[in-house]
Amino acid sequence: MIFKQYELGCLSLFSYLVGDETTGRAVVVDPQRDVSEYVADSERLGLRIERVIETHFHADFLSGHLELAAATGAVISYGTLAQPDFVFEGLAHRQRLSLGDVTLEIRHTPGHTPESISIVVFEHDGAEPWGVLTGDALFIGDVGRPDLLTSIGFSADDLARQLYHSVHEQLLTLPDATRVYPAHGAGSACGKNLSTAMESTIGEQRTTNYALAPMTEDQFVEAVTQGQSVAPLYFAFAANANRKERELLDETEEPPIFDVDLVAKQQADGVVVIDARPADQFASGHLRGSINVGLDGRFAEYAGDVLRPGQSVVLVTEPGLEREARVRLARIGFDHVIGALTDITGQLAGRPDLAAPAPRITAAEVREWRHEDPTLQIVDVRNPSERLAGSLGDDVNLPLPTLLNRLGELDPQRPTVVYCAGGYRSATAASLLRASGFATVAELLGGYSADPATPIPTTK
Repeated sequence: MIFKQYELGCLSLFSYLVGDETTGRAVVVDPQRDVSEYVADSERLGLRIERVIETHFHADFLSGHLELAAATGAVISYGTLAQPDFVFEGLAHRQRLSLGDVTLEIRHTPGHTPESISIVVFEHDGAEPWGVLTGDALFIGDVGRPDLLTSIGFSADDLARQLYHSVHEQLLTLPDATRVYPAHGAGSACGKNLSTAMESTIGEQRTTNYALAPMTEDQFVEAVTQGQSVAPLYFAFAANANRKERELLDETEEPPIFDVDLVAKQQADGVVVIDARPADQFASGHLRGSINVGLDGRFAEYAGDVLRPGQSVVLVTEPGLEREARVRLARIGFDHVIGALTDITGQLAGRPDLAAPAPRITAAEVREWRHEDPTLQIVDVRNPSERLAGSLGDDVNLPLPTLLNRLGELDPQRPTVVYCAGGYRSATAASLLRASGFATVAELLGGYSADPATPIPTTK
């Protein structure tokens, strides 16, 4: 058997290539949208990708099933409960797929989503299970959150109960030695307690995973529905897009390079400028009205919190990084990158009227500001669970995924300070507020973790 795990760290995504050495037949499970690595590896290993299996309709990324099918002629498969808008082959519960010596068994494991499946891998027909690809049903240290579909009419309670039965009746019935390979790792918003480990076993999860501890169904529902982070804003869009036919990604395409004068004119027509440089570079000078989402962090995820699907985007990057930034946005389905702006520092030197700084201040300076001006509004863009560690006193909690839709709850005429845990999200949020017309906005340098001990004096 040939088994290869792929990790895409910026989205905490795992995908898999499973092949049979004797026949050269192979499948890919839960591929990312840019699929060239799967194609290259299959050719190098002498494999023929004949099927793409999706464990469910993913919400956190746009899957590469259509791209991989176009590149290889592979059949696209979901569980039989899925209803995509394109041609696919449904896989029934307990159905077996033979690749030769290697056999795959499909198990329906609803709960994270209604159509979720897991895939049990057998090295040889009749042998004990070698491993199981659990999708988002079972993670290392967690299970998939059941609340992502509440906006389209699914009850988190009902899905959590389905998940309880899926885990206990389909996954924990596998031998303890069965290897566990999930679709996501630490950092994913599809759960709340994911491990940094890339693989585990059923036995290890049985004894260490909080969600698999002995408990009643009601206790399980309570445990897995509480304390989840606010889902990224783009999740509903991506989940819906994964059900549909769509334009294929050409991952080799380079965005055209624009100059700063053209981009400034495009901004006036509604084009959004995403500056992907680190926050300190952005703070020292940027094109006025730009939104800062650093490419060195979870770029696509946080860009998806401050962009609307379908908006035209111009990227600001260091030279040579514009295609990477474009592909990373395409991984969540944001395809309307119309161009890129490089050498921003040099270009703004010739157009200082278009340049602006991004004020960054310390907690001590925030305290002094609050003392001098009681109208100062302080905005915390962390998730509610993060506030259990403390907050800066009299503030407003607007988690970053909610900010774009809740700008009306803030007064754009009042001076504003934005903070998060470490500074990355607050740089994005503060730049969004400035781009939205807020007059005076600063960000807390280093975030709450830089100076958590003393709260900002309250105005009450």
